[in-house]
Amino acid sequence: MTAFLAITVALITLSISTDAFSTVPTKNSLSLSSSTMQQFTSSTRLEMNKKGKSKSKPKKKTASSSPKGFAAALRDLQEKGFKFSGDVRPGKQSPQRVVNNPRIIVPDYAVDGQPKNRGPLLPWLIEVKKPEEIAKMRISGRIAREVLDIGARAIRPGVTTDEVDQAVHEACLERGGYPSPLNYHGFPKSCCTSVNEIICHGIPDDRKLVEGDIINLDITCYVDGYHGDCSEMFMVGECDDDAKRLIQTTYDSWVKSLEFVKPGRDYKDIGAIIEDHIVPKGYSTVKNFCGHGIGSVFHTAPNILHYRNNEPNGQMAAGHTFTIEPMICEGTNRPITWTDQWTAATADGGRTAQFEHTLIITPDGVEPMTAKIPGHSKVQFWEMESEVHKGFWLGTTPAGRARAAKFLEELQQGILP
Repeated sequence: MTAFLAITVALITLSISTDAFSTVPTKNSLSLSSSTMQQFTSSTRLEMNKKGKSKSKPKKKTASSSPKGFAAALRDLQEKGFKFSGDVRPGKQSPQRVVNNPRIIVPDYAVDGQPKNRGPLLPWLIEVKKPEEIAKMRISGRIAREVLDIGARAIRPGVTTDEVDQAVHEACLERGGYPSPLNYHGFPKSCCTSVNEIICHGIPDDRKLVEGDIINLDITCYVDGYHGDCSEMFMVGECDDDAKRLIQTTYDSWVKSLEFVKPGRDYKDIGAIIEDHIVPKGYSTVKNFCGHGIGSVFHTAPNILHYRNNEPNGQMAAGHTFTIEPMICEGTNRPITWTDQWTAATADGGRTAQFEHTLIITPDGVEPMTAKIPGHSKVQFWEMESEVHKGFWLGTTPAGRARAAKFLEELQQGILP
């Protein structure tokens, strides 16, 4: 999420790094200075997770995601006075979807919205997954990819983002998974749909997609106790050349960063690779949201910053699982947060693009656990016109390189659609 749904703020020493889907400070957060809080109030939720257990009773998940009574009136008043930066406006949300199949394993926040399991206190302490955990994550990653592909097929002019969310929700449940965003820190929907100037955490609603929109669809599925997280850009009908350049640049910077991953390298160096690619082309990279470690916990160490930094976020090693998900902007990289306390938009209304994989580091490289599926996943123009890697990126291991080369050859020969 894309970042995927809440914006996690983690402060270690004097640095701040925020997680793409966690807008709430995590248990491993330290206190923020007043000056730092002033800089980041537009992108952080006004709510804290305390280190100790909450004494309050868990809140039950409500059937509707829309506030009622005084809360609804207050929301409407806030929206009327809110200065939107671009053309996208919030629509009406349908009631929150439910998961009532007793055979589906649900995460610990499914009922009350509060994650119970947390990552390590220090950002360089990174969990090395066991073989049985990796096997489960390969399944959750594969399911997340299948669900993303299904959601993508629904994207076209005239379709609402709520209809996309419904397709995603049903596809996840059909595969025995729980849509991870649902009720994560209270997020009301099963996926994130971020259109045009929306950086991340866009809430599906009754707004219809229109010709020329660009949209990021961010999917995470929780299967047998483990999360698989991925996102991809899509064009709604035909888009202008500026939108295509933005998406192409974002994709190429992302693939460059993926190619860098191997045991022994520092996580902090990922950001410079992205920034060095996009800045000369006139774009900026968002600093308020980041990639993250993932596994049985949705968001954990390491924090993956998508800009040049010197943060002590650890060194890569075989068995690490995490996401890289840069958010690249046409104009300013400064976000504003809508009154729903989730939707992050660019402050100048410029469009933004993002891609994401869940990755596993192996002794001989890196593999995407949410890899695109030859013959099933849509082939996009930016994959075929990439200056970095043509065709589907399937990792840097010898096996991954071989699969990608075989697929590209078959695609060019017209063997595959």
